[in-house]
Amino acid sequence: MVWTQWSLDRVIILLIGVAYLLLWIQVTLSHYRQNFHKKIMWSPVILSFLISFVSILCTLVNRHGWYTAVHLIFWLGVLQGLIGFAFHLSGVRKRVGGFALRNFLTGPPVLMPLLFSFLSILGLAAIYGG
Repeated sequence: MVWTQWSLDRVIILLIGVAYLLLWIQVTLSHYRQNFHKKIMWSPVILSFLISFVSILCTLVNRHGWYTAVHLIFWLGVLQGLIGFAFHLSGVRKRVGGFALRNFLTGPPVLMPLLFSFLSILGLAAIYGG
């Protein structure tokens, strides 16, 4: 494996795969702490691991089929993050005092799902720009 021959988009997709692996750990711990009280809480756990796996495999195998798969799964990541943002915002709103600062500090992390989407958008930018 010669690193000097890797294109920038391939390296970015690899790094995004590693970032999603770290995000998978954080999402799993956070949702486990809440006892997965809603079944929808499993979706970012499963999807972040899947995005990580497909992204890393895509860069290592470097075949067109995997490139298409990572493209599609990045779009699912964008959608998942937006859905998560809505759920987290709703979770803050339901707390006593609604959208008070203390609820943003102690409630569900509103910006974390946006990070989920942002990583996928970065991957899509690498695909479309590469």
